[in-house]
Amino acid sequence: MTRQPAKRTRLTREQSRGQTRERLLDAAQAMFMRKGFVGASVEDIALAAGYTRGAFYSNFGGKSELLVELLRRDHEAVQADLRAIFAANTSREDMEARVLTYYSRMPQDNKAFLLWVEAKLLAARDSRFRTRFNAFMKDKRDQLAAYIEEFSARVGTPLTLAPELLVLGLIGLCDGVQFLAAADPQHVTPPVVEEVLGRFFARVVFGRDA
Repeated sequence: MTRQPAKRTRLTREQSRGQTRERLLDAAQAMFMRKGFVGASVEDIALAAGYTRGAFYSNFGGKSELLVELLRRDHEAVQADLRAIFAANTSREDMEARVLTYYSRMPQDNKAFLLWVEAKLLAARDSRFRTRFNAFMKDKRDQLAAYIEEFSARVGTPLTLAPELLVLGLIGLCDGVQFLAAADPQHVTPPVVEEVLGRFFARVVFGRDA
């Protein structure tokens, strides 16, 4: 008996549009990482995704809008990781260990780091993009500050700085160390990054040496 091929499920218009957007986002991320925001053209992105320039503009108003969507997608993935840590009903020691491991390994695990660098460079040069990007960054800092406050309450460790200041310092340190590691991987190695961030976090947030 000849086996009939399985029928392909027909995508709805909404599903098809979502698939197109995801492919364009994936292609744009690869292009921005390789060529930079300025160097990657709309045509480059559309071609890499297998679409036309028209398909690009039917989904995104331009490269800067697409860049914000990439940042939002990465931020949502980070939020999911943090929620998973806080959802676990564990002891103080285990909670501290989880948070410390996550923070100290963040630069190695953050594959979208150069996207954030590109966005900050664009914000420094483009006032219209700056307004949108800074509003997004404020939301990000507020969410991270809320996690820090929750962590402090759950483990009973008083904060040495106001949460919003602590977040600013942690983001600045992470970005700076990761930038050094990206530029000089021979000397700023993963073990060095983990030790620097781990000791800083343990000292400032936990109030003890790592």
